[in-house]
Amino acid sequence: MERRILAIETSCDETAAAVTQGRKVISSAVYTQKEHELYGGVVPEIASRNHILKIPYIVDEALCGADIQFSDLDAVAVTDGPGLIGALLVGVSYAKALAYYLKLPLIPVHHIEGHICSLFISHETLLPPFLCLVVSGGHSHIVVVEDYGKYRLLGKTRDDAVGEAFDKTARVLGLGYPGGPKLEVLAREGKPVYQYPRGFKGETHLDFTFSGLKTAVINHIHNMEQKGEVFNKADIAASFQHEAVSFLADNTFEAAVRERITKIGIAGGVSANGRLREVFGQRAKDAGITLYLPEMRYCTDNAAMIGCAAGFSEETKEPLTLNANASKMLFE
Repeated sequence: MERRILAIETSCDETAAAVTQGRKVISSAVYTQKEHELYGGVVPEIASRNHILKIPYIVDEALCGADIQFSDLDAVAVTDGPGLIGALLVGVSYAKALAYYLKLPLIPVHHIEGHICSLFISHETLLPPFLCLVVSGGHSHIVVVEDYGKYRLLGKTRDDAVGEAFDKTARVLGLGYPGGPKLEVLAREGKPVYQYPRGFKGETHLDFTFSGLKTAVINHIHNMEQKGEVFNKADIAASFQHEAVSFLADNTFEAAVRERITKIGIAGGVSANGRLREVFGQRAKDAGITLYLPEMRYCTDNAAMIGCAAGFSEETKEPLTLNANASKMLFE
């Protein structure tokens, strides 16, 4: 009998709770904080305070959605890292207290592993091994999922994550926060008429760099503004998005060739990007590769993916010994 798990996720600006059983999501509740739009990005102190205010209600919503009580649970799971330390501490502290009071196992889950496991929720027949591209505001990784809970890193960003580059470019374009989705909408109105440079050209590794791309766009805009040239923001957005997505696709499909893998999954917030889904879908079709994408509701941070990851985990900790780790590592 698979464990019925209450999962909690508070690594950034989403307060989330879910009840899961294996790959099955019985209920899921997410509150996304809107206060950060005023500041153009997530303010850690505000995020932490909002988690404190919202977490009891979000947990209650998850329990009500599953039509169960605390006494019906078999375990508690929580994201213990990486993320904003203050935000993580809210979720970890709540989960520790709850597990201690209910005398239940407490299962710590790595945030990136949660994103990878979002694919298991959306695709019941998906089995390891497969290749996974994890792309979000804080992470850009190419990973071989060798088995449940067993991962091998092939490539990663050496500076900005792709989602971070989207947000920073959107800010320069005056689009506000969250920038990634707004840049995608603007890009639909433009064409990729500008060619921006790609880092690591001629090198054989599979790592990414997006800082140079972001800087190239910023310098391009500043140069045109200083010269008084008229430019189309939509074309700049489309050109940036084209290069970012192409870089992700080139390295990911090269990794699939090297590893002789015919299954690719994409996970994380940027997996919601429509252009990325189109490009990867076409390239997968051309290469005879099966592509797995998470449902849109499981792209961004949520607790259902944390519960799913916990369901595959045998690791449990005594509630009072767990601590949050803002820089927790998943790969060696």
